[in-house]
Amino acid sequence: MINSFNLDSLVRDNVKVLKPYSSARDEFEDFDTADMVFLDANENPYNSGVNRYPDPQQASVKNILAKQNKVNPNQMLLGNGSDEVLDLIFRAFCEPKKDNVITLPPTYGMYGVLANINAVENREVLLSTDFQPQIEKIFKAIDDNTKMIFLCSPNNPTGNSFSEESVTTLLEHFNGLIVIDEAYIDFSEKESWLKKIDQYPNLIITQTLSKAYGLAGIRLGICYASSEIIAVLNKIKPPYNVNELTQKRALERLNNTNAIQSEIVTIIKQRDELLKVLLDIKYVEKIYPTEANFILIKVDDANKRYNDLIAKGIVIRNRTTQPLCENCLRLTIGTEEENKKLIEALIA
Repeated sequence: MINSFNLDSLVRDNVKVLKPYSSARDEFEDFDTADMVFLDANENPYNSGVNRYPDPQQASVKNILAKQNKVNPNQMLLGNGSDEVLDLIFRAFCEPKKDNVITLPPTYGMYGVLANINAVENREVLLSTDFQPQIEKIFKAIDDNTKMIFLCSPNNPTGNSFSEESVTTLLEHFNGLIVIDEAYIDFSEKESWLKKIDQYPNLIITQTLSKAYGLAGIRLGICYASSEIIAVLNKIKPPYNVNELTQKRALERLNNTNAIQSEIVTIIKQRDELLKVLLDIKYVEKIYPTEANFILIKVDDANKRYNDLIAKGIVIRNRTTQPLCENCLRLTIGTEEENKKLIEALIA
């Protein structure tokens, strides 16, 4: 277990003394008082369904997520997609032109983009050839200004999860923040690290409604962490970062867990069927293990195969320029009909 983790030492000095903006809806939080006359926020008084500002703390959405995931709402922050959540983490804990973070390519590209935007050094430590963290190399890259390590598990674009042993080692021996991006966790048989959120004070978990929940268009990302970390992030969170329409649509979907689970089961079934077909395609040289809603494959010529599929009306992702992914293509699992079209195009 960590002996010297100190959250206060990680928070930027200007954030420590920051007094967050207090919106009208922060000062009066009771949204259930139907008889109240609201003349506090300079809103248009005529009801359009969205003429009032949204709940800045998204209490209704947080309450249902907290119940489903057995956490406290004060251990949660919602954002305009996971990208906003990740950006807030950078802005709260990383001093520009001084601090650094560690990422493990090949991985989600926004970590590096956000590091550059925030003028934070991104120290890249390649995954091993079987796409696992190289622990010794990671610790060699750490110095006194290393604030965070980003782990995407299941990883994008590789599809695999990182070993529990590797993640535990990092959590217990790195005195900065470990950010685990679980965008694809719903497609994996492995348990979320969310169950250990109270065990590790340096653990931050990000999830999303964009993948398994089928709500990519509403942009809703979720951050789970200690209440102390969430309190820091709430200091710098824009007051109305999650709009009313997003909150309403999220509630509708979250209250229909049967449909969500049914879609997940179907996607996994379709994934397994596609894996079987790929075994018999001659130009597919390797099929990487996957616990996500996509499959990474190595082919003889990624650029050629990508262009061939485009010509047949199938859009996939060419990942050949990514580290360790030469001649690799990433195939997202579609509907049964879409997968049939993909299979026909692959074998034609």
